[in-house]
Amino acid sequence: MLQEMRKYTKSWVASLFLGLLALSFGVWGIADIFRGNSDTTVATVGGEKIPAELFQRDYRNATRRAAQQGLLKPAQAKAYAKQVLDGLVNEAALDGYINRYGVTATDDTVSTRIRAIPAFTGPLGTFDHNRFLRIIDQAGFNEQSFIDYIRSTLARDQFIGAASAGLELPLGYARVFFNYLNEARAADYIIVPAAAAGTLPAPSDAALQEYLKAHPNHFSTPEYREVTFAWISPQDLAAEIKVTDAQLRQQYQAQITQYNIPEKRQLEQITFPDMATAEAARAKIGSGTSFSEIARQRGLNSSDIQIGELTKQDLGDRAAAVFALPKDGVTQPLKAPIGFALVHVVSITPGLNRSFEDVKADLRKQVSAQLAASKIADIANQYIDENSRGQPLSKAASKLGMHVGHVTAIDTRGNTPDGTKAQIPSDPELLAQMFKAEVGEEGDPFSAKSGTSFVLKVDGVRPPKLKPLDQVRLQAIAAFQKEQMARRLEQKAKELAEHASHRHSLTAVAATVGTKIESLSPLKRPRADAPNKGPLPPALLNKIFGVPAGTAVYGPTADSTSYIVALVTGVEHPPAVMVRDNLLRRFGGQIGQQAGQDLASGIEGAARAKAGVSINHETVDRMTGESS
Repeated sequence: MLQEMRKYTKSWVASLFLGLLALSFGVWGIADIFRGNSDTTVATVGGEKIPAELFQRDYRNATRRAAQQGLLKPAQAKAYAKQVLDGLVNEAALDGYINRYGVTATDDTVSTRIRAIPAFTGPLGTFDHNRFLRIIDQAGFNEQSFIDYIRSTLARDQFIGAASAGLELPLGYARVFFNYLNEARAADYIIVPAAAAGTLPAPSDAALQEYLKAHPNHFSTPEYREVTFAWISPQDLAAEIKVTDAQLRQQYQAQITQYNIPEKRQLEQITFPDMATAEAARAKIGSGTSFSEIARQRGLNSSDIQIGELTKQDLGDRAAAVFALPKDGVTQPLKAPIGFALVHVVSITPGLNRSFEDVKADLRKQVSAQLAASKIADIANQYIDENSRGQPLSKAASKLGMHVGHVTAIDTRGNTPDGTKAQIPSDPELLAQMFKAEVGEEGDPFSAKSGTSFVLKVDGVRPPKLKPLDQVRLQAIAAFQKEQMARRLEQKAKELAEHASHRHSLTAVAATVGTKIESLSPLKRPRADAPNKGPLPPALLNKIFGVPAGTAVYGPTADSTSYIVALVTGVEHPPAVMVRDNLLRRFGGQIGQQAGQDLASGIEGAARAKAGVSINHETVDRMTGESS
């Protein structure tokens, strides 16, 4: 479609048509893009708009932090986008309540919170304003916007905290929950083998034919496509790419921070009011007292003495003394802004200094790849021009030195109808695009992760077709009987469980199927955070904890080849003498805390519902790379 439009835009008729179209856009308001009134918000909550810049800042910060653990997959990036957008919408919804009730945070409270953030602590162990400005700038804030951000956060915390904090269950309720979670059960069980379902008669052709029609995905030929395609890869251009030393040195300078990294040291610091006290502490360390013990004696915990991972440049006048020490070394008393300090070297991260010659080979690969990518982009643009002038895919691609290929029938796995691999470049992105493209449309070139540029046209499609019964008879019989056997076995297990429940015993049903009775105790209620290691699947355990003693339940084994019938033989709760009131109070407090979190989530949801939320998905997708 795009190619066809390009062809017609060359004529004077098209020029007149497009001129009238542009005029109509102006009449109907599309000219807002020229007047600067286009909506760039990502969402509207009530009457408040959330600007795209705010979403972009928080999304960039979230994905940057996550990317430190490894390259983000598209699905992960999309999840972060949703998380960030939900957070901004919740904040905007809550701000409506906060403004209505006049909840705020004082300047002193805001200042104290900011100064307490460890990231803003300088090498002297105190709040460093320059470090503060540098860090918030990297996060997309200026000083005033960060102050406003902290003030709003504190106000929301007050509002939510007033509703959710301090919830605690009465002791009676706490005991009921405690007994429920810590209940233990005993059960007898038997394995009902597949043979208990009996022998199935051979299915008729009519039954098999109906089964095929009900399961076409399993018994049909795949969709096949006829495709013409062309490609050009960086390897095809290797002989044409000439890289000079000047280009390599320019690349080296552009990436100099990757090759010249200063040594860093993780440091701790204890400050003292005077030189005498500092010297006395240093003498104790010299006699074998640990640095952490000195901190403990001064009433400091580990977080109080951390000053971060610093370079020589960060330490100023104290750098020489600190960087002369080995790991675990402690300086002599050093002058601090207030009093004197001892600095402890916790760990050392060696610096990196790689010369141009050291990385020249890697630089050549990088620059070659960049030049090849640029050349391929030029070829792709030239292809678009040739194709727009009416040249078909094969001729336009051949003219530009691209490889051209054709496959008469290929399925989604890259196979031909005879089961052999189709002769196409082994790039999964090409195969995927073959089954995304519209039939008959000559699309624009697209670049794969490998750097190869592809262009293709789907010439025709052979839709899936149900295979004849004779061709799949054995597979159909096996699948049909497996399904019927599973139904029979489930019905048999159900009947056995009902019989066992009636008699409160497994003895008779075990004899019926010729299997022995096994016993298990104590059984604990299954939890999502604790993997089940016993013979009973979690689904069956849940059933066991959902019925009274003397009742039987049933369910498939983990491999689904047989069934289990289990009879609950006993139920036990923690003895009251062992569960003291102080334990129940702590437990009730934990449940109350969880309930408070649920209440906070409920308040956020109610605020969103009352305000009304409208999401501009087009803007969000564009900013997160979900759409072109």
